[in-house]
Amino acid sequence: MPPFELIADHRCLCGEGPLWDNRNKQLYWIDIVRGAINCYSPETGQLQHVNTDQKIGAIGLAESGTIIAALKSGIFQVDLSTGTMVHVLELEPDNPQNRCNDGKCDPAGRFWIGTMSDEGETGQGSLYTLEKDGTFSKKLGGLSISNGLAWDLGNKKFYHIDTPTRQIVAYDYCNESGRISNGIPVVEIAEAEGVPDGMTIDTAGKLWVAHWNGGRVSRWDPGTSKKLQELFLPVSKVTSCTFGGDHMDDLYVTTARIGLSEEEIGNQPLAGATFVFRKIGVQGFPGTRIKNDHYITPYEI
Repeated sequence: MPPFELIADHRCLCGEGPLWDNRNKQLYWIDIVRGAINCYSPETGQLQHVNTDQKIGAIGLAESGTIIAALKSGIFQVDLSTGTMVHVLELEPDNPQNRCNDGKCDPAGRFWIGTMSDEGETGQGSLYTLEKDGTFSKKLGGLSISNGLAWDLGNKKFYHIDTPTRQIVAYDYCNESGRISNGIPVVEIAEAEGVPDGMTIDTAGKLWVAHWNGGRVSRWDPGTSKKLQELFLPVSKVTSCTFGGDHMDDLYVTTARIGLSEEEIGNQPLAGATFVFRKIGVQGFPGTRIKNDHYITPYEI
């Protein structure tokens, strides 16, 4: 297994949501606390930042090429070339104490977005999908920290993480309607290994999970509930992962430094950096893009 490499000389407070742009061969990721969207070109080494001026929970790429961002105050389109932000719609306007946390585009082109309490209250979060008519459809409620999402190879299963449960739950999934049902835990992370955060899936149908306070990314077989592999990093707060590169066999990993003491940061100087394990022997999928008819015509703010 090749060693990890550092992606640019940049540290996030809470790096999250890595997303590979297969068209332009670029990596996007966010800094939740600073409200930043980062874009990195492995070919040129150029790193670009767009500040949204509010907490950000997730991003997705639309078919049109714009970025759809789930921010504290709602869903926005963001033009990275100009920094222009266009408001699309609100999410949970009656719950101002909540914020978005992790999201992903499903195989049908819907944007899934989780929420959580910004004050750390348990059971206040939900999981939604953005539908064609510009409304949100609620999929799950009573969540504490809605996190990693993935869909199986046959588009029959949806995998989801509510971080404090330390579990990955598999749901029956209908790609046509987006309906989920019959949730069953298929993976449980040992307490000594931290808690599960972001997640992706490879072309063999195996799940890759980032361990917050666990310093690693692990690979799991959801059919047998067995751990298959671990990749360790020199930081404790590992937040998410995604595949990218020319052959989709590079694993990009985001991390955080928020909540670490000065002593811990001294022991983990790379905390908050983004890493890549190149040519790891398995491949991932190019991310599905959000269909343009899955969000309403936005308006300027």
